[in-house]
Amino acid sequence: MDLTETNISYLRNKENIRNRKVDYRSAQYPVEMLKSKDLFPLHDAWCVLLLACLYAGKDGSKVTTVVATPGQGPDRPQEVSYTDTKVIGNGSFGVVYQAKLCDSAEMVAIKKVLQDKRFKNRELQIMRRLEHCNIVKLKYFFYSSGDKKDEVYLNLVLEYIPETVYKVTRHYSKSKQTIPISFIKDFSNVLFQKPFHVLPLNCTCTSCSGAWHTFTPWGYATEISSSQNLLLDPETGVLKLCDFGSAKHLQKGEPNVSYICSRYYRAPELIFGAIDYTTKIDVWSAGCVLAELLLGQPIFPGDSGVDQLVEIIKVLGTPTREQIREMNPNYTEFKFPQIKSHPWQKVFRARTPPEAIDLVSRLLEYTPSSRISPLQACAHTFFEELRETNTRLPNGRELPPLFNFTEHELSIQPSLNSVLLPRHHAQEGAASGAGVSGVGAEGAGTSNNPGSSSTPDNNSMAMSDSAGVSAAGGPTSGMA
Repeated sequence: MDLTETNISYLRNKENIRNRKVDYRSAQYPVEMLKSKDLFPLHDAWCVLLLACLYAGKDGSKVTTVVATPGQGPDRPQEVSYTDTKVIGNGSFGVVYQAKLCDSAEMVAIKKVLQDKRFKNRELQIMRRLEHCNIVKLKYFFYSSGDKKDEVYLNLVLEYIPETVYKVTRHYSKSKQTIPISFIKDFSNVLFQKPFHVLPLNCTCTSCSGAWHTFTPWGYATEISSSQNLLLDPETGVLKLCDFGSAKHLQKGEPNVSYICSRYYRAPELIFGAIDYTTKIDVWSAGCVLAELLLGQPIFPGDSGVDQLVEIIKVLGTPTREQIREMNPNYTEFKFPQIKSHPWQKVFRARTPPEAIDLVSRLLEYTPSSRISPLQACAHTFFEELRETNTRLPNGRELPPLFNFTEHELSIQPSLNSVLLPRHHAQEGAASGAGVSGVGAEGAGTSNNPGSSSTPDNNSMAMSDSAGVSAAGGPTSGMA
């Protein structure tokens, strides 16, 4: 006999489940019924058994029921049941599981992190404030006890996305293929466009409310610094940012740690020990990710902090005293072998588009203030194809939403708006009567060389790497 709605309704209506008033859809219902000392017909018993099997999962896997709080909105704890749990990533930080929610059959990732009293974990606080289509969604969170006394774990229930940029890059590399350039344009455009400009929800800090043009407008050091922390769906071209384990709100004058960020993506000012850095560390990291997509492997694969600097010098040449002073004014050691920079054209494959190489060169500058801003990167000619009407993904599907800028995003550098927004997009907005915020006389005179315009140093969210794992299970550096 199948577990049909008819059978469920039969149980639900039968004397209101023997006057127990138990939710027949609750994972606890079969347990409560079987605890009953009352005798009930075989049909009832069979339905209860089927319900038990349903909540145990089709393969008999264990069902876990916890009291969890929704990731966004009011703090209203509720019962959440999940099953089909399996480990998909682990490291010194904890474990990430894949699971299925019982009520919706939706797949989720559960990141279980030990709450170390020695360190402040801001991940939950920041993820509850951030809500964006290009940031992995926090569905619920709950706490659990460990095996040892006073051991407490934070469990983050996240939307599940199976792939990462790291996995996709390795797949193409192993098969000795190059990633389609249209994919690279799509993924990297989203990388520069959205996560860098997310305004935290309900944030009342001064750097968010009134200091947009003085210091760190959004101010959060979050997590963009590794291709393993960029989740993606190759079918739809959607890219999402995950893992905020070492996230911090940057404040001017407040010292920070210099050992953040996965080594391969670590900006040179961090290697030089800077503790007063800006969000331009993430422009560097994003440039490393773009270069990795083009090369099929990390551009600066250092084995240690010192070796990482050596790898950078091999390409950019030895930094000048002035460049070192710009990166860290407190650094006094200048004993480096004098090495000339390597031509960027020789760093990449012969068929690499020159526009892509030019963009990478503008992102990977020693001097933080010389690196172009994320919006300038979006306006770069490398992404011109994405603004054409008939551009599609390699599988023929339409591109994901790339031009749904908010008024806030368009207000950051209005002079770029006429380049950022394709003409057909602006025309569609005008035809609908909605118009497009920020596009007008000011945008009409936009330079076609966005990399040369002067902008505030901090038009981005700083993305610092943690010893964490992505929602898709891809381990970050320093982990398994």
